[in-house]
Amino acid sequence: MMEMLTQLLSPEYVWALETWIDDWFLVIAIALFLVELVRYAIKKQFSKNLFGDSIANFVTLGLFILIVAVVGATYAGIFIYTYDNFRIAELPITPWSILCCIVLADLAYYWEHRFLHKNGFGWATHTVHHSSPHFNISVAYRHGPMDWFFPLFFHLPLAIMGFNPFIIFLAEVVVQVYQTLLHTETVKKLPRPIEAIFNTPSHHRVHHATNRQYLDKNYAGILIIWDKMFGTFAEEKEKVTYGVYPRINSVNPMKVFFSGYIKLAQKLWHAPSWSYRWKLLVKSPKWAWEQERSTSA
Repeated sequence: MMEMLTQLLSPEYVWALETWIDDWFLVIAIALFLVELVRYAIKKQFSKNLFGDSIANFVTLGLFILIVAVVGATYAGIFIYTYDNFRIAELPITPWSILCCIVLADLAYYWEHRFLHKNGFGWATHTVHHSSPHFNISVAYRHGPMDWFFPLFFHLPLAIMGFNPFIIFLAEVVVQVYQTLLHTETVKKLPRPIEAIFNTPSHHRVHHATNRQYLDKNYAGILIIWDKMFGTFAEEKEKVTYGVYPRINSVNPMKVFFSGYIKLAQKLWHAPSWSYRWKLLVKSPKWAWEQERSTSA
């Protein structure tokens, strides 16, 4: 077992593994989504809005992929340059180092995810993912235009630590594809030991909720222990209501994709002062909502 964990792997092998996971998991996700649609039909919950919303989700994925195709080389280049010039160690590429990198990438994702909920500029892209009033596999692929940007800052320390960039890219993919399976109402609760350690559909439904007691909870990617360690965990108890406030009320994929930054731009334009504009960028969306509410009152 130890020999297998310490076996040296090539960067080409890791890159091929990442590509294989990324490509085939999309196929698996689409198959599971079709099963969900059948379940919706059987329960007489299938609707035109649900179908349109799901199509919009996959279109936002296509738009996101186009952006990544443009910026991908620069994104990868920054990691490679940092690794070549600023690493404090050179960790070997082994199954063991890959496993360690996945755990650390999961921790990095927790803080990145929490950051996106705590300031207006980050929330403007992440709100797209939360804006669907539905919760199924297709929502996992509902992306905003700047979703590629923020992971750079939270995962770059892994390159400085000495993890090969190809391992980091693989770890990012593993953390993301794991979460795809969490976007479902089909699975209720899993056995208690799994619920205690891992992020599950039940935990992630809480994260997507607009219920007051669920707000800003369960940021985890793979391991829910991060939320329990840092005080952001909430258990699913009452029925979840999904979406954001104010609601988009549209299945137009272009409107969905750019909705967050359009709303932010409108708020900045109508802001009463430059100080207020700065606060809209750096303070939480909850703060902005409270200001609007007090002004309306």
